[in-house]
Amino acid sequence: MLKLHYNLEKVSMGLVAAIIFAASIGGIVEIAPLFTIDETVELPDDLRPHTPLELAGREIYIREGCYACHSQMVRSLADELDRYGPYSLASESAYNHPMLWGSKRTGPDLARLGGKYSDDWHVQHLIDPRSVVPASIMPAYPWLDRPLDTGLLRDSLATLARLGVPYDEAMIQAASADAQAQSNPDSDGAEGVIERYGEGVAIRDFDGDTSMLSELDAVVAYLQSLGTLTDTPYEVLAEGGQ
Repeated sequence: MLKLHYNLEKVSMGLVAAIIFAASIGGIVEIAPLFTIDETVELPDDLRPHTPLELAGREIYIREGCYACHSQMVRSLADELDRYGPYSLASESAYNHPMLWGSKRTGPDLARLGGKYSDDWHVQHLIDPRSVVPASIMPAYPWLDRPLDTGLLRDSLATLARLGVPYDEAMIQAASADAQAQSNPDSDGAEGVIERYGEGVAIRDFDGDTSMLSELDAVVAYLQSLGTLTDTPYEVLAEGGQ
């Protein structure tokens, strides 16, 4: 046996081919199910895409590297269900490009964050984390208190529409206006946001400053949307997790 092994080691190209073959099997096992994902993952009837303002907040969330410390995936473990709520379903992330499930938890999971804290709490937490959570090691983001650039929102929605997110032409054309209107409930465009994205959309001045639409407005709007885009996880949990 040792002699056979020794002889095999001398056939370097053969070993390389064997390694590639073995690795390919594992890759195929992981990748093959993705080709049938449309058949195996059923989208919830009430799932809505992010509004332009929430989408802008998501982009800032990615830009600032928040995903490096916070996951957005509740696992089906008893202690996680008790702390965070219903476990995450693949269908919840169907419209997310890229998805942000992650596994790193320097900070808590955010999958069910929406509605857990007030807008004021989020604003203060982003500007000065230790003022609301003394033991926090999260960095401060005071620069988010600046105007939000909405110039690329229309292109962002159009790109996501090509990837299968259900943004229609009216949503795409109204992207910038809808971002402004969502943070101004008294504006003429607020009703249009509800018509396009549903009654469950939060329309309010998220950062408390009515003088401008800020990056804080966008980030807080996004954080408050997490876990609220569909009720399906709560229904599944109520039915016994089936």
